[in-house]
Amino acid sequence: MPSLVHTEIETAVKGFLIDQEKMTEVVERMTKEIKMGLAKDTHARAVIKCFVSHVQDLPTGKERGKYLALDLGGSNFRVLLVNLISNSDVEIMSKGYNFPLTLMSGSGKALFDFLAESLSEFCHTHGLENESLPLGFTFSFPLQQQGLSKGILVAWTKGFSCEGVVGKNVVSLLQEAIDRRGDIKINTVAILNDTVGTLMSCAFYHPNCRIGLIVGTGSNACYVEKTVNAECFEGYQTSPKPSMIINCEWGAFGDNGVLEFVRTSYDKIVDKVTPNPGKQTFEKCISGMYMGELVRLVVIDMIAKGFMFHGIISEKIQERWSFKTAYISDVESDAPGEYRNCNKVLSELGILGCQEPDKEALRYICEAVSSRSAKLCACGLVTIINKMNINEVVIGIDGSVYRFHPKYHDMLQHHMKKLLKPGVKFELIVSEDGSGRGAALVAATAVQAKSKL
Repeated sequence: MPSLVHTEIETAVKGFLIDQEKMTEVVERMTKEIKMGLAKDTHARAVIKCFVSHVQDLPTGKERGKYLALDLGGSNFRVLLVNLISNSDVEIMSKGYNFPLTLMSGSGKALFDFLAESLSEFCHTHGLENESLPLGFTFSFPLQQQGLSKGILVAWTKGFSCEGVVGKNVVSLLQEAIDRRGDIKINTVAILNDTVGTLMSCAFYHPNCRIGLIVGTGSNACYVEKTVNAECFEGYQTSPKPSMIINCEWGAFGDNGVLEFVRTSYDKIVDKVTPNPGKQTFEKCISGMYMGELVRLVVIDMIAKGFMFHGIISEKIQERWSFKTAYISDVESDAPGEYRNCNKVLSELGILGCQEPDKEALRYICEAVSSRSAKLCACGLVTIINKMNINEVVIGIDGSVYRFHPKYHDMLQHHMKKLLKPGVKFELIVSEDGSGRGAALVAATAVQAKSKL
């Protein structure tokens, strides 16, 4: 423990420091919840819904052709053209569109009209308006899928609250918006969660990939389950295909109170100011949307008590969400005893002329929040690996927290090793462009499935 850090600060962050015993308890509780989500009898009351993705075929590496992909992931929106040329050559052209924040809480019609307009603009730019290309739609919100091309939105997350979408088939809403324009020929053949895209994209190159994980704005995972265990799939006993990708929707773990023992008073404050209080409990302890705010709340609490920055508070740091999660990565990137990135962060927050103990304290708080995130994520992955009962697996991972935090990968690896049974081998791999290549691969399987009918 850093000697420069005030004991009061150590006490304040104590709740974020989860020991091995608590982690084992998280795994036990999560195992129970996942089993409830999979089973028909308990699915309705389960918090980890374990939705059936209707994706039963992993990539063979032989998929070919041109596909469009849409990616609505939370803080970003992209349109992509994916050309699967060979198993080693995949061309991707993509364009990110500035997502007006007003759309996040406006009408559903306005949201889907914007998506269709962006898609049309992209198609015209690339001369695709007369081509009838299959489209895979990566939609990173909780969906109850009733088929590869039918997904009902269960609830908005990650700050969205558009009206008229919950309970509706998202594919129909997109298709109607495309048809209203009438200027492009697009057929939405598949809708998928971003975790599924991440798994598929990774599996194209790593045939042993069986888990897809996202740790970005939000957090979620999917994995390959035996079809016979996916009881909410109509043909679970009769399907000729042995596997089914399950979209866990693990962000909601703890919504029934089973995670209170790893939450802090700061978590409860963050929860109250989100558009979905009481929901996505696990996600709010882990993901990038909330980590920065947790750090900020601890810091302003310590300033108010006179334990940091001589009790002097800046205007900027008093604003909600002003401490970006990227700042955590910056602060933790500094070598011990160095504060170049830390100084930059503090000056952006309008805090100047701090002493070394203040900077050390900030780093300590950041480390407490990010290490809890990685530990809980490790618990989730270990739960899934145990559930699959396999000895070797590749995990495809995407999301800004995993990609940009300097120690996240190492922390994840370290804690998974400590929790897994001896002899279980796993590999964590950054999954490149799950929402693009992954969506194209799901669209390709959908097209193949249709052609066999």
